[in-house]
Amino acid sequence: MSVKFFNLKGGLLQETSSNKYPLFHFIKAGFPSPADDYLESKLSLDELIIKNPPSTFFVRVEGFSMIDSGIYPNDILVVDKSLTAKINDVIVALLDGDFTVKRFIRVNGKYFLKSENKGFQDIPIDEHSNFIVWGVVTYVIHKPIVL
Repeated sequence: MSVKFFNLKGGLLQETSSNKYPLFHFIKAGFPSPADDYLESKLSLDELIIKNPPSTFFVRVEGFSMIDSGIYPNDILVVDKSLTAKINDVIVALLDGDFTVKRFIRVNGKYFLKSENKGFQDIPIDEHSNFIVWGVVTYVIHKPIVL
């Protein structure tokens, strides 16, 4: 799986205006109800998904290696470069000159980039790997999946 960078200005996301949208309190996925009765507050998507604007960037996903974790082709990932990658985080990494999105795992003291699609193998990281974490994926933005 590879990623394409977009909307980058000097590698950093520029702060945008603070648009706020209605946030409703729990709308059931079953029978419709009058949603206005449940207005909770106003929601800023910037405040919800971007915790550290100077170190946040977006990438568009290509490929199918992460579909079992809900990351599909053309999804947009919100990535924070200021976070330190922890075991089990989904990360954007540069491995031997290629960008990839994978889950960072440790098995029996060894580190791997885990694909979350049974058709793909995990990638070992060792002392011979040219490996850099570019950031931790904090959110995935995509349209509803057609079943």
